[in-house]
Amino acid sequence: MKKLLVLMLAIFSLQAYSAAFAVPCGNNDANCPSKEEMMQRRKAREAEFEQKLGLTEAQKLKAKELRIKGREKMKPVIDEIKSKKQEAKMVKLSRMAVQAQEEKLAEIDAELKVLEKKANEIRKQNMKDFESILTREQRKILKQMKKEGRKKFEERR
Repeated sequence: MKKLLVLMLAIFSLQAYSAAFAVPCGNNDANCPSKEEMMQRRKAREAEFEQKLGLTEAQKLKAKELRIKGREKMKPVIDEIKSKKQEAKMVKLSRMAVQAQEEKLAEIDAELKVLEKKANEIRKQNMKDFESILTREQRKILKQMKKEGRKKFEERR
């Protein structure tokens, strides 16, 4: 549970995959924020995060660089996870024998676990890389922010 929370905070901190938190909307959903609104919200969260940490311009540039590199590392893994989930969905909808279906789903599930582990390792490394550009004081502030995030997460559950 703690690992999951830390990973969620890492994602939020680095803003690597903010779209993962977006609620999918249909084309006719009036309450659905537009792409522009979502980008504005993400930029606002990013600015607030940078302000809380007191990042310098050099740190902001380095953090942006790290986010881009993190996305590049993560993209193939995320794409593979999506394809495996789609494959599992197709197996469930197929007319295979139940036992064959269960075996195939177990195989896909094992592959998904390996991919999730790989994604988690990349996230951890991304966080370490980000923390390496911070000062000691900024690391303390980040640690406190993570603690508060965990608390809010637990309250929502």
